[in-house]
Amino acid sequence: MDNGLFVCQVYVDDIIFGSTNEELCKEFGNMMAKEFEMSMIGELTFFLRSQIKQLKEGTFIYQEKYTRDLLKRFKMDDCKSIETSIATNAKLEADESGIKVDQTLYRSMMGSLLYL
Repeated sequence: MDNGLFVCQVYVDDIIFGSTNEELCKEFGNMMAKEFEMSMIGELTFFLRSQIKQLKEGTFIYQEKYTRDLLKRFKMDDCKSIETSIATNAKLEADESGIKVDQTLYRSMMGSLLYL
């Protein structure tokens, strides 16, 4: 049997594995099933907020669903897109008379953007 390349990723209680040799995947799956209660869900399509599409040309990882969910969550799904929201050389100053920012909402937004 051709050894091939085998890759295994463990994240908390999820295991993702793949190989250039299909027999290695079957053998590993069988070994794991003997030791642990597990289910094989087949080809990887979604993991850690990322969508995965496997084609002959290569494997593509993208976050379209997560991005759309974020826009909907923060009520921005109807906003118009622009290249940049502010001039890159603009000087920012405090707007003492402006509307106070909800810091919890702001932090939630920024934390969510870290995954993009």
